[in-house]
Amino acid sequence: MTTTDTHTEQAYIIERPEGPEPGTTDQVDVQTEEMLVNMGPQHPSTHGVLRVVLRTDGEMVLEAVPHIGYLHRCAEKIGENVAYYQYIPYTDRMDYLAGMNENWTFCLAAERLGGIELPRRAEFIRIIICELNRIASHLVSFGTYGLDIGAFTPFLYAFREREYILDLFEMVCGARLTYSYLTIGGTTHDLPDGYLDKVTEFLDYFEPKIAEYNDLLTYNQIFIKRTANVGVIPKEMAIRYALTGPVIRGSGIPYDLRRDNPYSLYPELDFDVIVGDGEVGELGDCWDRYMVRMKEMVESCKIIKQCIEMIPPAGDGEGSYRVKLPRNFKPDVGEVYVETENPRGVLGFYLESQGGPMPYRCKARAATFCNLSVLNEMCRDVLLADVPAIVGSIDVVMGQVDR
Repeated sequence: MTTTDTHTEQAYIIERPEGPEPGTTDQVDVQTEEMLVNMGPQHPSTHGVLRVVLRTDGEMVLEAVPHIGYLHRCAEKIGENVAYYQYIPYTDRMDYLAGMNENWTFCLAAERLGGIELPRRAEFIRIIICELNRIASHLVSFGTYGLDIGAFTPFLYAFREREYILDLFEMVCGARLTYSYLTIGGTTHDLPDGYLDKVTEFLDYFEPKIAEYNDLLTYNQIFIKRTANVGVIPKEMAIRYALTGPVIRGSGIPYDLRRDNPYSLYPELDFDVIVGDGEVGELGDCWDRYMVRMKEMVESCKIIKQCIEMIPPAGDGEGSYRVKLPRNFKPDVGEVYVETENPRGVLGFYLESQGGPMPYRCKARAATFCNLSVLNEMCRDVLLADVPAIVGSIDVVMGQVDR
């Protein structure tokens, strides 16, 4: 007997051979056809407009093909048709959860192209702001990952603390999502009076919260069952796919540009590179990638505290927040490629100048785009319910993927 479900695009056909009468104890083999299932782009567990086409056999996923073409805005081509200063707001939109970090990478590339050195105060301001943004980004990852697994409360906790950080960003630039605060030569404004005291208050408030998060979600047995030994990325696979950020560090590879290819004043700071250790399951699983982000928030707090102690007071020279540059910034002929450690991994900008006010070539290397390439291999022969946990562990931001 053949039963066909006509309500789906592809028929789900179950072949039942002639067998014993109902109620008997004899086993009957059931053969199923493979089915294509669209996960997203409307599903919240796809993190934005990511669409993943799953090839399934019953509850097993045989293949997962990501489709990313929903956001393309020609961001890099626009970079070749506007002045260097004018392109900074476009970088905010690439990774809208870490706009400060995106600003920093592009500005750093333009500064190296133009041979610009920043005052120490400007460098420390950038580190403080971008490490705060790293915490805010990881909070979103923590909260939404709980939603992916089925826990709603962590999302509320995460956004409560993130709002505190957004208040701090609003104090320095007036914006809460797309900032354009970091600019070529430093920052648009100096820190307001009492700002560092406010940051210290936040750190004193926030650090104990991380222990609460771990009690609430990290070591919850249901959460561990859903993430441990799921979506394992061995070290050789992580290297083969050129993964970066918490995704590669979750596999036990201590690769962090802040230490391995340092920029700004990071060489003067003391912090640890967090890696996965297989604490509750196999090394490189979803839980390890999640835990790397949780521990990195602690390290970011440590970095910010050191910067607050070391930052020069406001004033001329090393106490300035910005280098004075001409409004019509024209770097000499040349090319440069600069990478920084974005919350999601290595973010790079390639710029080529022919001496004009606009870049001749502008190209971005986005961490999320590269990290997403491993999805198909991670989702082979896993349960359908494991796919949201795997996708969430990559921490996808589609503005960075489909630029």
